[in-house]
Amino acid sequence: MSDFKAKPGLPLIDREESLYFLRQMLRIRRFEEKSAELYSATKIRGFLHLYIGEEAVGVGVATALDPADAMVATYREHGHAMVRGMGMDAIMAEMYGKVTGCCRGRGGSMHLFDAEHRLYGGNAIVGGGLPVAVGLALADRMQGRKLVTCCCFGEGAMAEGEFHESMNLAALWNLPVLFVCENNYYAMGTALNRSESVVDLTQKAAAYGVDAMAVDGMDVIAVVAAARKAVAQIRATAAPFFLECRTYRFRPHSMFDPELYRSKQEVEGWKQRCPIQSLIRRLQEQGWLDEEALARLEEEITGEISAAVDFAERSEWEPVSELSRFVYSDPEVQ
Repeated sequence: MSDFKAKPGLPLIDREESLYFLRQMLRIRRFEEKSAELYSATKIRGFLHLYIGEEAVGVGVATALDPADAMVATYREHGHAMVRGMGMDAIMAEMYGKVTGCCRGRGGSMHLFDAEHRLYGGNAIVGGGLPVAVGLALADRMQGRKLVTCCCFGEGAMAEGEFHESMNLAALWNLPVLFVCENNYYAMGTALNRSESVVDLTQKAAAYGVDAMAVDGMDVIAVVAAARKAVAQIRATAAPFFLECRTYRFRPHSMFDPELYRSKQEVEGWKQRCPIQSLIRRLQEQGWLDEEALARLEEEITGEISAAVDFAERSEWEPVSELSRFVYSDPEVQ
């Protein structure tokens, strides 16, 4: 196992890429903040899991993939969907439950899906995306497509049988899967060291003969570099790779979570390592970003989010006559 960390202040990529990462992370952060506001106003209902604090992982990993590669995510997947290319309109409308959403409003926050961008969920079941990713990689192999399937999951999923079964099959069949553990240390509400006897999660991958790497998930530059290295190895060998991104969510597990399992002091300590603020400082130190450009970027993102909310507000609900569509088979349709 290697532990990759970028050196503070050292640019590993160029200015345009760095600004792209900042834009994507800010889009996710502001979208999630607006989603929390709308949830409190009962515009969004059901469950809502925010990605605030973990943006560097989704942006960094997705950047390493090609558009034709597949991605499978968890129920905390708004950011993954955006970086993969899904528009805010389709995401917001889906969370509103409107027919113009990516799943006609039937999936909601936890079930974003976009076949065009090869985003295969959004999955409400802990660990449920892991066997799906193995199946997608196997399908690509059988069809002769030399692609990578990326599967993101939390560290809590590693206690599930699906994780072990999926790792075993991917290693046994030599499948091109990038397993990305978004380790935020608390699963739903139990600290990692209270649920796992081995807290170095790369060792679990090594038990299946899968190469593994741990990375600072609060540093988008480090995540990008590590993910690109992992993806390059997968493309060269067609073998699976395990990447542990050590990150932290600043908000509770979900909007229903009273967050009694960790202290405010701990959360505030992690906020000092905010991936967005850290990148802004590095960009300013390099002379690649000033306050005026940052203000323009924030204004553009605010406008994009406002347009998405307006789209969701104006969109129609699915007609009652359509509710059984996609649920029951029609015997007259052959």
